[in-house]
Amino acid sequence: MKGMSGYGKWVAGGKTKWITLLVWIAVVGALTMIWPSVNSQVINNASNLPEDSQSVRAAAVAEKEFPAGSGVPALLVWHREGGLSEEDLLHITAVYSKLEQQPLEHQNFVPPLGQLPPQALQASLSEDGSTLVTPVLFDKNADSDQLGESLTAMKKLVGTETGTDPSAVKQDSGDLSLRVTGPVGISVDATGLFKNADVSLLIATVILVLVFLLLIYRSPILALIPLIGVGFAYGVTSPLLGKMAEEGWITVDSQAVSIMTVLLFGAGTDYCLFMISRFRQMLKVEENKGRALLSAITHSSGAIAMSGFTVVLALFALLLAKYGAYHRFAVPFSVSILIMGIASLTLVPALLAIFGRTSFFPFVPRTPQMEIERAKAKGKPVPQPKRSSKKGIGHLVISRPWAIVGVTVVVLGILASFSSGIKFTYDILSSFPKDMESREGFDLIGKQFSPGELAPAKLMVDTEGLSGGEDLKAILGGLSYVDVVSDPQQGAVNKNITAYDIEFKANPYSIEAMNHIPALQATVEQALTESGIENAQDKVWISGQTATQHDTKELGERDTDLIIPVVIGMITVLLLIYLRSVVATIYLVATVILSFFSALGLGWIIIHYLLGADAIQGAIPLYSFVFLVALGEDYNIFMISNIWKKRKAMPLKQAIAEGVNETGSVITSAGLILAGTFAVLASLPIQVLVQFGIITAIGVLLDTFVVRPFLVPAITVLLGRRAFWPGKHQDVSEASAAGRE
Repeated sequence: MKGMSGYGKWVAGGKTKWITLLVWIAVVGALTMIWPSVNSQVINNASNLPEDSQSVRAAAVAEKEFPAGSGVPALLVWHREGGLSEEDLLHITAVYSKLEQQPLEHQNFVPPLGQLPPQALQASLSEDGSTLVTPVLFDKNADSDQLGESLTAMKKLVGTETGTDPSAVKQDSGDLSLRVTGPVGISVDATGLFKNADVSLLIATVILVLVFLLLIYRSPILALIPLIGVGFAYGVTSPLLGKMAEEGWITVDSQAVSIMTVLLFGAGTDYCLFMISRFRQMLKVEENKGRALLSAITHSSGAIAMSGFTVVLALFALLLAKYGAYHRFAVPFSVSILIMGIASLTLVPALLAIFGRTSFFPFVPRTPQMEIERAKAKGKPVPQPKRSSKKGIGHLVISRPWAIVGVTVVVLGILASFSSGIKFTYDILSSFPKDMESREGFDLIGKQFSPGELAPAKLMVDTEGLSGGEDLKAILGGLSYVDVVSDPQQGAVNKNITAYDIEFKANPYSIEAMNHIPALQATVEQALTESGIENAQDKVWISGQTATQHDTKELGERDTDLIIPVVIGMITVLLLIYLRSVVATIYLVATVILSFFSALGLGWIIIHYLLGADAIQGAIPLYSFVFLVALGEDYNIFMISNIWKKRKAMPLKQAIAEGVNETGSVITSAGLILAGTFAVLASLPIQVLVQFGIITAIGVLLDTFVVRPFLVPAITVLLGRRAFWPGKHQDVSEASAAGRE
């Protein structure tokens, strides 16, 4: 306690409070000047799969043996209602002739359409003659920004050739329209969505937090203090992460930066409120603002530090992920929360010390004696002291614990049961708005051709010269899930390697198509084995978007199965160390896990039955779990630590009632703000963030309004002194408590 007191005097003392503020200003200023911002170091084409993944190894074989087709394809979808004219086809061949003569930046390959007469394209038109799909392949090492610039240059070329802007033409207008889809179009659109989302997300989050704080505390100064704390924390976090990315220690992408911003404002404001609420309580009983603040720091800093440490460690667990997108989240999220925790324990107390009681203007908290003296000075009636009421949620919890536990467990259990019916998707296109260019192009391909044409799989086989390519082509063509098989292509280096471009009947990004990859591999391996080829499993490679998505699904499930138990284990150990109670740790962790599955179930009800989505993105359960379990324990730690301290001076039931009532308003405020910041994600035009925002916001609200005020304290009441096992619980008799009163 002495150490805590010394720390409090330093960060918020008479002179040292200014030193604390100046140190933060100096650090932010210095880091901003010497290190780059995290946004300037964003890389959106970083690999998500490790080098030993089947699809990555296959891509390497494809690049070596079939370099002409090893680039990343952009599919140009040309369309005119009523049919493409000969003039349209002339324009298309002219465009490809120019692309051959003057390649775009990062262009890898174009088919020789410019050398063909327009009539030769007739055979490739859709059945009604209205649509043609032509590819342009780009360097796989080009990032989304570079690809976007190349597409812009290509559209300018098309506009010059046609005399119009087909990209801006509506598909049903009767004029020639162009939509760019395929892996390149999808990648560029995805990056564009996140880029456009960053600014709107930041503005919406700041406004929401500010409005909530003004409504809750009705003080403009107090509303700004948490935002100042978050702003300074971001001012340190951004260049710190930017420097780490510049040195190559970490990789950051737009999605990570977007969610990090939300996390920083939501969780950061929570930590500030924990300190502010305790300060306000102490100002009502302590006349000296310095002593009030010191007491607030002493009583709340342990819970804040523990809460922050819990979240930091839980987010660091994402470093165990092999899937790149998950792995890249770990450091930005953890570092941002760590810096925010430090700001909450140093900068925020310093700001409160500087503003003092004025922080809460115009509703300044004062001691009863100060209120009396103030009333006398103004010639107003002396205010009567408010009688403490034993009513409220705390009283309800200790009077009806069995009923509360029964009702909450049943309700949460019913909601959790819906999580078993969730369907998942790894189709990034389903995350896009319906009017997004790459989605419009894909929908047109699916309508006019086979959807498999969007992203064919490339099957490569080392036949060792023992079997004919046509035999294997017949086998592949006979598979029920295959729509089109190309003629065999011979490897450039190893002439025994034969390749086939395969179009599936299903959407190549769908789980149905992904599940065909192992079956396709097994079929070809069996054919090779029957031909007398040994070690057939090392002679078959499948590349392409469907194979990549299959590996993504497999790796994501592996990461989820590993990280979730690790997060639970780490939080369990931290709670054991902090609470020194096995029993309390078990039911605190269990209630948060129940809350998570309930949020998942209720989120599925909203997303599927109300919003009409067929499936949710496969990454959401892991993201939501890490956030909800870590952040959910925040509120439990803050409330339970309050009860633990009070029970040393009063009977346990009274400690529970007062602990619940005392922490109720601040946790409710913090929960509403945190849920609100995550709900802001639901306003973006990106379904994966909409779904993540909805589920996480629901989980925070369940923790705030069900688990923390009702379920956890009711279980504590029922367990009584056993809740502290194996720690000791010293009973305080009702008589001694009454004597103190």
